[in-house]
Amino acid sequence: MKKVFEKPYIYWIIGIFIFYLGLNFVLSGFYDTLKLIIVYADTVNWIKLGFSIILTLLIGFLVAINSVYFYLRYKERKDYRKAGTFTGVGAIGGLAIGICPLCITGLFPLLFGLFGITFSFASLPFQGVEIQVLVVIILLVSLWMLNRRKK
Repeated sequence: MKKVFEKPYIYWIIGIFIFYLGLNFVLSGFYDTLKLIIVYADTVNWIKLGFSIILTLLIGFLVAINSVYFYLRYKERKDYRKAGTFTGVGAIGGLAIGICPLCITGLFPLLFGLFGITFSFASLPFQGVEIQVLVVIILLVSLWMLNRRKK
């Protein structure tokens, strides 16, 4: 695991992190929401928004770490397909939920809308934050699977 934080892999982690957050920012349409947050600042639940942003940053960091670590394990010729699957599911799940699941559409509601199904993460008990926590758990399981020793 220490090798992940050495050169040149640390640059890959930073690059994947920035790319992932940029992609998330664009796909979720958060650039439009950012303007509305500024206009309606007194009605925004800052604790929920801050928690969502922290979870998004954590998801981006875990996706970057998992990606580089999976690559290193793959180079060692070890079979970590399940961990790679979890990494992929976590990355797609993070993109699907967006930056702020309550204030933007995200990828799943957009896809459901193509089939005429209305869905919003606002209808969930914690307004979609539970999906972000689930994605973090999936990425942590993936990291654990990559880190354990094969016998």
